[in-house]
Amino acid sequence: MRRSVFLVGGVVAVLVTATLYGTGRTPHTQNLSTSQARAPHNPIANRVKNHLDHSAFFKKPIESPEALTKQCLSCHQEQGTDMLKSAHFLWLSGDVMRDGKLVRTGKRNLMNNFCISVIGNEVSCSRCHAGYGMNEKGFDFTKVESVDCVVCHDGSGTYAKDKQGYPAASVNLATVAGSVRAPARENCGTCHFNGGGGMGVKHGDLDDSLINASEEVDVHMGRVGLQCVDCHKTKHHQIPGKINATYTDATEVRRFDCNDCHSKTPHEDSQLNKHVARVACQTCHIPSFARKYATKMEWDWSQAGDAKRKENAHEYLKIKGSFEYDESVPPVYAWFNGKMDRYVTGDKLTSDDEAFINKPLGSRQDATARIFPFKLHRAKQIYDPVNKVLIPPLTSGEGGYWTTFDWKTAAEKGMQAAGLPYSGQYGFIKTSMYWPINHMTAPVKRAVSCNECHSTEGRMDWKALGYERDPVGGQAHGS
Repeated sequence: MRRSVFLVGGVVAVLVTATLYGTGRTPHTQNLSTSQARAPHNPIANRVKNHLDHSAFFKKPIESPEALTKQCLSCHQEQGTDMLKSAHFLWLSGDVMRDGKLVRTGKRNLMNNFCISVIGNEVSCSRCHAGYGMNEKGFDFTKVESVDCVVCHDGSGTYAKDKQGYPAASVNLATVAGSVRAPARENCGTCHFNGGGGMGVKHGDLDDSLINASEEVDVHMGRVGLQCVDCHKTKHHQIPGKINATYTDATEVRRFDCNDCHSKTPHEDSQLNKHVARVACQTCHIPSFARKYATKMEWDWSQAGDAKRKENAHEYLKIKGSFEYDESVPPVYAWFNGKMDRYVTGDKLTSDDEAFINKPLGSRQDATARIFPFKLHRAKQIYDPVNKVLIPPLTSGEGGYWTTFDWKTAAEKGMQAAGLPYSGQYGFIKTSMYWPINHMTAPVKRAVSCNECHSTEGRMDWKALGYERDPVGGQAHGS
């Protein structure tokens, strides 16, 4: 079994690269007397979601997306106002303190190590924006008729977005409007399953396998039939659950966890219940992610632009560089108190060797933190070695890298769009980004067993997590 070690917010996390599924070995399972869980509350029991058939209201062709929104708002005025305050429309969902000032954060000013940044690339990136008309010249976030209602409520399966967030030319707006319903998995998945440039690229625990999930892929969706909105219970279009953002105490955060349906003592065995205070439920009940479709684990932008190299969507694309995908991936583990340290566009780098796009915060000494599973995505992306900042390159559109294959021009235009000084020099730096694993809960028989953590070759590096030795076995990891 091969192991890699990474530093996570002052704590070293361990990635065990052998998989639980498809290894040929029999997985360890707990005896039913210790793994049998009390039946949780089923949030959809005895409840049928009826939705008004809207087809009678949309018999005539609709001339524009904005006209459709206005028609929606003629009955749903409050919902339009609520959307103007939502993260899906504002592209802002958290905040940080910079130079003594409170700065709202979101897709507008955060960076990642997938497609890097929306700055200057709004025309393309707004395909996943709940609005119409966004471009690099600006967007009016107070204009309610620019809200895209049907991207989340389409029930026809025919809706698709194009540049600037407008519907694709093939979309019949009247047909889509007449089909509206409560959001289903495929609505949410349109963006969240395809984040980062393709299906399964970003999250690892969110992909198309969840649309018609089997029990083995996700027990909540496959066995119980939960939809996304059954857990992400929305009020006034504020959707709770986002934990890959950072918040100050000035921001009220709406979260939920397993205790909303399961009790705080969910196991019949008291020893297992002791774990709940310091070990997240996901740590034991999501033994691996990307169990049906592979997920991207590495992305090297520095390899882009080679016209002679053979293209393959899972290995190399000229416009994006080289990739490494993996499936049935065991998570990386780290202490996590629900807060993230995030890199905001323009933040100074402290090293030319590696940059952390985000870090889960917490430690053994932090009583609010629990050991939590993550997908670690590693990349190599463009930066300014003189000004010590990550560069948000212009990739799409006129003068973008995908057209010119000229990093210098892409860097100049991207830094100009971001309002940042550019030295004229660029290089490529290794970056890491952590994605919390919350979906793809396995059946209880697949839960991580005691021995998979409490053994010398187990998942946990106890010293790295702040322990002198394995708190049960008494031995240090690997000794």
